[in-house]
Amino acid sequence: MEEIEARLAALEQQMQAVRQDAAAARVLAGGADRDVSALATRLDAQTKLLMALRETQVEQGDRLTSLEAEVRQGFGALATGQAEITALLHRMLPGDE
Repeated sequence: MEEIEARLAALEQQMQAVRQDAAAARVLAGGADRDVSALATRLDAQTKLLMALRETQVEQGDRLTSLEAEVRQGFGALATGQAEITALLHRMLPGDE
């Protein structure tokens, strides 16, 4: 009978240790859950930031393309105007006919 009581006392001690370990594991799991939640929130914010940056870059790219077309058109008009001025000067100057 003493052996059973000793074994029962040992099991009760082990159960107490198991309960303490389980409580500690729950606390750690709760902390990990909060950490993961905070990380997910930060990741979402970073993703939104990158998407906004991408949108801005696309808009700027479109504007640059438009400006490039305007510059090319302006230089084309300038070259045409320069050619017309040169032709008029040749007609006006004596001996260039």
